[in-house]
Amino acid sequence: MYAIIITGGKQYKVSEGDAIYVEKLNANEGDKVTFDQVVMVGGDNAKIGTPLVDGASVNGTVEKQGREKKVTIFRYKPKKGSRSKKGHRQPYTKVVIDSINA
Repeated sequence: MYAIIITGGKQYKVSEGDAIYVEKLNANEGDKVTFDQVVMVGGDNAKIGTPLVDGASVNGTVEKQGREKKVTIFRYKPKKGSRSKKGHRQPYTKVVIDSINA
């Protein structure tokens, strides 16, 4: 059984036991989270939402909060002496999927 959920403006295909990295959630490590925006539940008898499946949810546990590797942004304009160097680390939350309720 699998489900497609929406969180952080992105869609994720998940099944029980999967570990997914999503946009940062306001939860501490070990907290339980529930994803209510379920687009589809697949398996023996699949349910497709219009746009969401009624009464479906996905439960998970927050395993880790972290930040991704640094992405370096470097801009310059030739022959002008204009240079700009910036770095960015995107925060993420690692969630382990516990159950899918359809």
